[in-house]
Amino acid sequence: MVPLVWQKDRRMDLATIVIVDAVLREGGIRRAAKLSGRAPSSVSAAIKRFEQAISMSLFRREETALVLTLEARARATEIREATTKIAAIMEAAGKEAIDPTPPIGLVALDRFVRIARSGSIRATAKALGLGQPQLTRQMADLERHLGSRLFERSHGGVLGTATAERIIPLVEALLDIWARLTHASADRFRRDAATWRLGAVMPLGPESEIARMLAALTANWQRTRPRQPLYISSTTADELLAGLRSRRFDAALLDVAEIPLDCDGRLVSQMPLALAGPASVLSAFAGDLPRLLAACPIAVPSVRSGLRRETARFLDDTLDETERRRIALVEVDSIPVIINLVAQHGYLSVLPESSLARMHRPPAMIQLGPAYRQSLTLVWPRGAFAGEIGELMISMMKASAPT
Repeated sequence: MVPLVWQKDRRMDLATIVIVDAVLREGGIRRAAKLSGRAPSSVSAAIKRFEQAISMSLFRREETALVLTLEARARATEIREATTKIAAIMEAAGKEAIDPTPPIGLVALDRFVRIARSGSIRATAKALGLGQPQLTRQMADLERHLGSRLFERSHGGVLGTATAERIIPLVEALLDIWARLTHASADRFRRDAATWRLGAVMPLGPESEIARMLAALTANWQRTRPRQPLYISSTTADELLAGLRSRRFDAALLDVAEIPLDCDGRLVSQMPLALAGPASVLSAFAGDLPRLLAACPIAVPSVRSGLRRETARFLDDTLDETERRRIALVEVDSIPVIINLVAQHGYLSVLPESSLARMHRPPAMIQLGPAYRQSLTLVWPRGAFAGEIGELMISMMKASAPT
């Protein structure tokens, strides 16, 4: 049976599939454009058409580079198989390998197979709800693109030529591959449509307040809303904001007090910060913060994090310009690594006091006072979903996990 080609596939054509496969293989738009002899803008447009057809992104941008998404990696083999079938179709039609792939639509190929199987353009047009002249013109365009005659008229309708007989199984295989690609994306779309996606800043560890809150939210959500899955992903503050704008996340837990202008939200909690480090160093310089901060390297998280901003504010308030030149900042975009540097390698770092206190062997620390806090704020795109859901998430974060 010929796989059904749906409405969203009407703009998909062989040339687009071949271009996308080239981008996946070459790892970039410009390299694929050069290989195919097309303008980069044309290749970019092909990628957009393909992504719209399968309802998923193939690439994500990291600074100036394009990186394959996990979905693209998972489907690269099937896209390659589709390109192989397209090449076989072109060869069976007598096209040279160096000839550019024509923009033959999958819809046209689907209708070609249906006509060949039924032996009648009129009957196929009626079954599809089309006019016979329209379908006849479409088959003429297909023959022109392939450079081969596909049908011969007979007394009872039409008969497929030898070329048609050669390419029919190849076309059916191609349509089957496409059906698998779009079926997978449809399943994913249905799952995504039923799933709430929460982005969150990275917890300091299993003992941290963020980890406790997210675990409580997960357990309470599963208990009260089992038919509506909750997906939680941890990343940096900048990535969380980008995810909100692209609707990759429905809500985000940020480690800043400010609510972005294009979002709604509410402050969830504020945790006092402490300067953690070797007990011997902290006791030796406890009354002299500038000397203490210059005595050991200071591990700091990424500049994209709210914790780094609070650390920078503390250093600016504590040190003058000369003293700042004496300190050594070591940027590490991993809180567990920072904690290990503090616990095992004699580093200093500004971290949430409550998270440090819950550690099995907490490091020595100096409380920084109420002026320096890690704020956690739940935000969501303005108008994207009711504020009640945000309030529900917050209440679940603060509640104890069910027993």
